[in-house]
Amino acid sequence: MIEFANVSKRYRTPFGTRTILDRASFAFDAGHNYGILGGNGTGKTTLLRMIAGAEHPNGGEIRRYTRVSFPLGFGGTLHGNLSGRRNASFLARIYGADTRQVEEFVQDFSELGAYFDLPIATYSSGMVAKLAFGISFALDFDVYLIDEATEVGDARFRQKCARFFRERIARSDIIMVSHNSQTIRAYCDRGGVLMGGRLELFDSIDEAIMVYKRVLGAVDG
Repeated sequence: MIEFANVSKRYRTPFGTRTILDRASFAFDAGHNYGILGGNGTGKTTLLRMIAGAEHPNGGEIRRYTRVSFPLGFGGTLHGNLSGRRNASFLARIYGADTRQVEEFVQDFSELGAYFDLPIATYSSGMVAKLAFGISFALDFDVYLIDEATEVGDARFRQKCARFFRERIARSDIIMVSHNSQTIRAYCDRGGVLMGGRLELFDSIDEAIMVYKRVLGAVDG
């Protein structure tokens, strides 16, 4: 379980204060896959970073009773001046995994070739995503945090990602943020809508999608 207790998160911008959460309390129960819907700029990535512990709230408390991944799909997880190999080994050490095994798995999975030993600042966005997917699949978590990206590369590589992703879901939970209701419906059984400083969770993914489309006026396939 992951609990938010009276959590607030705000940013100061040149246009005023931007509120992500305002004294919000909610919980993600174990045994469920949550899909969080929200428009651009509502704070979906910030929410995942707070769940992961990479970003702290301005107030309140976040309690984690489970092993949570870094946000997959968020480029800020990786260090641009380090090579793919060194990023893999660094994250392996943080999460207490065998560095050699993680490096070997990621090198094979990501299919980056010689780029695996070059700084990721030289990578295309697709190459960074392949590396992030490889590292995520190399490490075991109770909860995987997914930021928008579930497909990358050509059809063959996407099929490989989908296969590994399904294997992880079979034994782990996910919390996914997206503006795409089709993606959310494909992977999640519970949903939520993030807007106006609050996150409203629903036991039904269909109810979450209905509220999202009604309140935000979302139009997606």
